[in-house]
Amino acid sequence: MLEHRRRFLELALRADALRFGEFTLKSGRISPYFFNAGRFDSGARLAELAGCYADAIEQAGVEFDLLFGPAYKGIPLATALACEFARRGRDLPLAFNRKEAKAHGEGGTLIGASLTGRRVLIVDDVITAGTAIREALAIIRNAGGTPAGIVIALDRQEAVDPAVSRRSATETVAIEQRLPVIVVASLGDLLDYAGSDVALASQRERLLAYREAYGGDNR
Repeated sequence: MLEHRRRFLELALRADALRFGEFTLKSGRISPYFFNAGRFDSGARLAELAGCYADAIEQAGVEFDLLFGPAYKGIPLATALACEFARRGRDLPLAFNRKEAKAHGEGGTLIGASLTGRRVLIVDDVITAGTAIREALAIIRNAGGTPAGIVIALDRQEAVDPAVSRRSATETVAIEQRLPVIVVASLGDLLDYAGSDVALASQRERLLAYREAYGGDNR
C-alpha cells in the first residue's frame, strides 16, 4: 500500500472518522463501516489530512491552478489543502461556493479567487451518487473555469444501483465528465489494511461481504 494511503487510514481511525458497526446510509443500505470527514475537527488533524491529499495529487500528476471546495465539507478540505501546498512552496488560489445566494455585500454564491480561465481541481470528501460533484462542475463552468479533476478522501468503490450496473459512482463521474478522479484511499485499501491489522481483522469478513453485494467494477 502507498504510504500516504496508510497514513490516511491510520489518521481516519484515530480521529474516529472511520467507524465500524451497522450504519444506515442515505441510500438505505446497511453498511458495516461509515466515513465522516467532519471528524477531522482540529488544526492538527486537518493539516495531516491535507498532507495525504497533497501526496495523492502529486502522485497523480494532474495539472491545475486553482482549488475549489464545494459547500459544505469541501470548504475546510480545500482550505487546508491550499495551506499545505503553500507550505510546500506552491501558493494556489482558492474558491468555494455558498448554497444560498447572498443578496448584499459582494452578492452571488462564489467566494474567493476568480475561476475565469483557470484549471480547477475540486476537493471533496466522497462521491456517493455524484450529484454534488455535478453541481460543482456546473458552477465552475458557468464561472468561466475549466474543471481539471476531482480529488476525494475515500472511494467506497460502490455501485449506485448494482441491479443496473456495477460501475461505481466514482467511475461513473470520471467517465461521464472525462475527468480524472484522484482518491486518497479506497475500500480496497481499507480491506488490505484490515488484513494486516489484528484489531481490524474481525471487520474484514463483513467488509468483504458488503463489497460483494454492492461493490463497483473498480473494486
